[in-house]
Amino acid sequence: MIEDDLRAAFVRHEPLTPSTGPLRASIDRLAATRRRRRQRFQAAGVTLALLAALGVGVPQLRPDRPVDGPSLSGQPAGTPSEALNVLLLGVDGFGEQPSYRLADSVLLVHIPADRSRPYLISLPRDLGVSIPGRGVDKLNSAFFTGAGEPRPDLDAGYDLTRRVVADLTGVRVDAGAVLTFAGLRRITDAVDGVQVCLPKEVESWHTRRTFPAGCQRLDGAASVDLLRQRRDLPDGAFDRDRNAQRYVAGLIRAVSAKDVLSNPVRLAGLLSAPGKGLAVDDDGLPLTRLVAVLPELDSVEPVGLSLPVGEPVDDRTLLPLDPKLGKAFLAALAEDRLAQWVAQHPERVNPVR
Repeated sequence: MIEDDLRAAFVRHEPLTPSTGPLRASIDRLAATRRRRRQRFQAAGVTLALLAALGVGVPQLRPDRPVDGPSLSGQPAGTPSEALNVLLLGVDGFGEQPSYRLADSVLLVHIPADRSRPYLISLPRDLGVSIPGRGVDKLNSAFFTGAGEPRPDLDAGYDLTRRVVADLTGVRVDAGAVLTFAGLRRITDAVDGVQVCLPKEVESWHTRRTFPAGCQRLDGAASVDLLRQRRDLPDGAFDRDRNAQRYVAGLIRAVSAKDVLSNPVRLAGLLSAPGKGLAVDDDGLPLTRLVAVLPELDSVEPVGLSLPVGEPVDDRTLLPLDPKLGKAFLAALAEDRLAQWVAQHPERVNPVR
């Protein structure tokens, strides 16, 4: 009896059931958008990524009107008068399709609204942050959590890390890139090496190669070797972050010296160099406009900074944000007044040459 009543009720209400066609169409459109975004992440966005990673190309964005489309944080994309923030993640992978794990290098490139110079801000890998789906953990585990296993999803790893960084810093992330060490090696060789200036000698824990104090030109393999070093360095991962800033500064100088951005042939060669070792999310910014307009920075010499943190608070070596300096630094970043903060705290600047 109950079964018959249920059948009758279903028959009476069946005409009221909405068609699944529109829902199916929406799902298909979402899936198609996701596929296109992944393709853009892997290929079409390479131009923006390299320009952004060099700290040179993004500031040249000077459209006549605001850029259409949402930014990575879900807010409207920035107008030319606004500061720009580019998130760069370095993952320790060596093959064309490596098994990505942790993003041990997290660098936020801040371009102020006055387009004075780029600021390279290292976010410590061990910084304790709130990660959706994981709770409080180290910043470098955000990429692993988002990417998943056993076949990591590169853009998903980036997306979650971007969310965490945006929540931490309070700034909109306008674009970003994930660079493997394989891609970094090829980019370095494409510009005939990068000059890196070290304050102290570094011995490779992996190859036993010695990098002497002072300025030296490194090829791709040597650059990767140096940037992997953390053990046996006096400040461990902090020194690795500083070496990453020194490498990026040297790469900026190498690209500027070769006039790559204004030479289409050289630019095309550099853009194709990293292959699958570079993945980008341009989030719809017009790449042709980025390539067509020359850089407008007053100086391409970057300022190296590190987010101020405190001492570990538990046995997981989670680093807390410095309660005073850290909060003041993030306020200066969000309000686009890092120049004033640097003038007040010159001891916090990491020399890059």
